[in-house]
Amino acid sequence: MIRTGNEDSFFSDLPRGLFVVADGMGGHAAGEVASDMAVRILSDELRDASGMTDDVARERVQQSLQRANQAIYQRTLTEIDKQGMGTTVCVLLLHDAHYLIGHVGDSRVYMLRDGALRQLTKDHSYVQEQVDAGVLTPEQARYHPYSNVITRCVGANTDVQPDLYAGEVKRGDTFLVASDGLTGMVDDRRLAQLLQSRATAQRVVDALIAEANGRGGLDNITAIVVRVLALGEASGAAGAPASDGKNGG
Repeated sequence: MIRTGNEDSFFSDLPRGLFVVADGMGGHAAGEVASDMAVRILSDELRDASGMTDDVARERVQQSLQRANQAIYQRTLTEIDKQGMGTTVCVLLLHDAHYLIGHVGDSRVYMLRDGALRQLTKDHSYVQEQVDAGVLTPEQARYHPYSNVITRCVGANTDVQPDLYAGEVKRGDTFLVASDGLTGMVDDRRLAQLLQSRATAQRVVDALIAEANGRGGLDNITAIVVRVLALGEASGAAGAPASDGKNGG
């Protein structure tokens, strides 16, 4: 509802079980470039990831994030108007009744299972460090003036160390991959309520974006919702970015 440009990018490929959300930074043009580069590189690098073993998939996700980091960082060195750009990235890969997540920054992946919502990733942010140290409560962190300050991103330095998370997938699980334009505006309790809706995945995405915009829409909003209807099959995936109160995708 505030920003005139959209620096978020996303990728959703149901047959491959591959879903990516990236939230760029560094100015309108540069942030958009960084997030787009990350999504394109990851979607290409992981195009055959669904057939890999768990160990190989972990290695490929990590290497792909590091390659995206190198490509973006090199561009900041050669183009003056791209200096300082970077992006958060969340990669969700569903394969063989397992999930694998690669994560850098403060975009998030959640899983709703049996009515309980769990945040699977941990933010790389100043306020998260303060929460870990016991200085801030999670609620105080949400409204802290430095809540948008991240401590790790793709493209800012010569190398990056992504966090990797893995676990089992069960029938009925719902995954949410989202930029902080959603999670910074809508608390976990409300996210859980919306994700439990029996509406289509696309309608749930629309409802999530409308909720964030209704609370002020201070940032670009991107959400991907994936429902697992059977083991080995992810069905009903939908993603949509939003800027200026409009959504699509």
